[in-house]
This record gives sequence, structure tokens and C-alpha cells, in this order.
Amino acid sequence: MDSAEHMKNTNRLRILGLDPGLVRTGWGVISCEGSRLSHVAHGEIAPPKTADFAERLLHLFDAVTAVIAEHAPDEAAVEEVFVNMNPASTLKLGHARAASLIAPARAGLVVAEYNTRLVKKAVVGAGAADKGQVGFMIRRLLPTCGDPGEDAADALAVAIAHAHLRIARLRGAA
Repeated sequence: MDSAEHMKNTNRLRILGLDPGLVRTGWGVISCEGSRLSHVAHGEIAPPKTADFAERLLHLFDAVTAVIAEHAPDEAAVEEVFVNMNPASTLKLGHARAASLIAPARAGLVVAEYNTRLVKKAVVGAGAADKGQVGFMIRRLLPTCGDPGEDAADALAVAIAHAHLRIARLRGAA
């Protein structure tokens, strides 16, 4: 059963949000029941800094795979890479993003991708919001999540943006 059928049959959907990074990748799982959102879990994946590049990517892939196995999301959403001034850093971040995309795809999940401005607009109401504003809204929208930290808050924001945009698409199709 695909995720659209799952939602139609149960009206409940779990979404994994991922904010990829080589130093820390944030993850967050939310549950959607209609337009109601609730916190399931969140965390940060930090590959060993002393590991070589390929080992760090493997660690990230394995950790995302473990999160999927533990929390059984129906869909995943991944934040797009922010292009910075250093092309080498952007390329390396792209590799971390690839590991974050492949793990849920390998698990058979639908994987959506969202740019940072769209995520911030969906959660805060402004595409230029800073991390503090995102964290504030995450704590308001998901009061049981506590203080998730910047990377996990960003991942929860990606999941919430996916939920909001998915609901809007479903309403538009009805």
C-alpha cells in the first residue's frame, strides 16, 4: 500500500524530515492525522569527525536507515542543499544529502525535497526566518518535543512543511 492509500485508509501518516549535514544531520518524525500534527521523535546524527569521508557518509546512511526502522515513517522529506561560497563544501554537503535521500528511497518511502525558504515560510511564515525563529515555532507547533536543538528543529520543520504542503495538495485535488 502506498502512502496515499495508507492515509486514505487510516487518516494517519508519519513523516520523516531530514536536514542533511556532514557534521550533524538533523532528523525528526511527526505524525499527521488530518491537519493535526504531533511529535513522534527527533535527534541528530553526528558521524565521527576523524573518520574518512566515505565512512562518514556510510555512518549517515546507516543511521538514517536505523531511524526509519525504529519509527516506521510513511514518507520522507529532505531539505535541499544551501549553496555557499565554497564549491568544495557545497559538493561535500551534496554527498551527505544524497545519503539522506537514498536511505528512505531504499526503504520504499516517497521522498520529497524542499528548499530552505519554502520550509521556513511554511513553518514561520517568512522565508528569511533565522534558526531561532524556526526553533521557536517548532516548540509552539510541537509542544511535546522539548528543545530539539537547531539541526533537529530544522528537520522537524522540513517534516511540518511537507505535511502542510501535502494537505494543501490533497485539498486541491478533492
